[in-house]
Amino acid sequence: MERNVGLISGISIIVGTIIGSGIFISPKGVLRDTGSVGLSLVVWAASGLIALLGALSYSELGTLIRLSGGEYAYIRIALGNIPAFLYSWTSVIVIKTSSMSIITLTFANYVESLFAMCGHPDIPIKIVAAVALLTVGIVNSWSTKLAAQVQIVFTAGKLIALTIIIIGGIVKLAQGNTSVVAEGFKGSTESPSTIALAFYGALWAYDGWNNLNYVTEELESPSKNLPRANIIAVLLVTIVYVLTNISYLTVMTTQELLDSNAVAVTWGDRVLGVAAVIMPLSVMVSTFGATNGSAFTGGRVVYAAARDNNLPEILSYIQVKQLTPLPSMIFTIFISILMIIPGDIGSLIDFFSFTAWMFYGMTFLSLIVLRFKMKDAPRPYKVPIPIPIIMFLVSLYLVIAPIVEDPQIEFLYAFLFVLGGLVFYIPFVHFNLKIPGFDKLSEWTQLLLEVVPPPEL
Repeated sequence: MERNVGLISGISIIVGTIIGSGIFISPKGVLRDTGSVGLSLVVWAASGLIALLGALSYSELGTLIRLSGGEYAYIRIALGNIPAFLYSWTSVIVIKTSSMSIITLTFANYVESLFAMCGHPDIPIKIVAAVALLTVGIVNSWSTKLAAQVQIVFTAGKLIALTIIIIGGIVKLAQGNTSVVAEGFKGSTESPSTIALAFYGALWAYDGWNNLNYVTEELESPSKNLPRANIIAVLLVTIVYVLTNISYLTVMTTQELLDSNAVAVTWGDRVLGVAAVIMPLSVMVSTFGATNGSAFTGGRVVYAAARDNNLPEILSYIQVKQLTPLPSMIFTIFISILMIIPGDIGSLIDFFSFTAWMFYGMTFLSLIVLRFKMKDAPRPYKVPIPIPIIMFLVSLYLVIAPIVEDPQIEFLYAFLFVLGGLVFYIPFVHFNLKIPGFDKLSEWTQLLLEVVPPPEL
């Protein structure tokens, strides 16, 4: 595949993927779990710092190991093929696909709210979400360059929308609407478990800070552009998120925010009046752009794992005319559409956050291991070693704290699901067991989609 991702499009991939549904869903959950305005803003700012430290660590990994696939590639080289396979298994079936499903369900909910504002009858939300996923799949299958350009346009659109919210908040503050913000830390929770759940909600909104590492092989001058894009994008999003939350709290009381199912729409009704239709349109732009970014990067995990024979080889093939990873993209979109069927956004976020931070922790551990395993390898960017150590400990906390204080059955399901990958690894990867007729199916798929194996690395 070609190197069609420059610095601007790289920043757009990160920002456009981070800013999706989270900033329009998570403020309610973070405020509920923290119990106070002050602590909720601290969690939002601290989550941005965590994302930044993670991005710095991933910058070293991405410039040291210039392979697409993100965590998969780093874990495989540092810790071995089995944990890398378990990551690809979990990412393909749960992490990336549930993320895309959640975002498109949010997109569909706001489409419905727009229709309701215009006086039209209810529309089938899950069908709208599926159509959005199919559209994103077509764009990413047609052209990598087109997908990157779409990301730039939609990122600009969502930043404009959030700028409107921020300016509105500044105006309200200037008018003296400070009573809610002035409550500070009154009512803050002291439970480590509840605070960890609050971080889950905020970090879900920041998720995507690592997405450029999935397309390292398609990034122009990765040794320069990867660290720059990671740092600029995360700092920009952190500032936007904190200011957006302050704006919400200048317009709504804490109870009104907790009661709102569409925070941005409620804010628009209060501030924009007849122009409130801008808000659902903005959220639609934001979530569609985030889905595009997630599909762009998520398909590369499938591609990278299949290239190493950890998934069926056909999923690593490239479309000969468009030079896109067509089979992996089709597979990713298909699984994401299946994930829409249950449609319980809350449980999907818990499931996603738990499994994601398990593997983020393994990736930070991989960076520490590679400092010894590849100590003489050139490192265009080198992060201070305390940073990945801190991030490894943060990952442990986010995984262990909720389980210790408030065990939930979803955590057990997640752990069993990850280990369940060994049921497929042992026969199909370790012993290379062939399914009768699968080679013929692969040949037929290759002819139908006009795809060929990727070049040797």
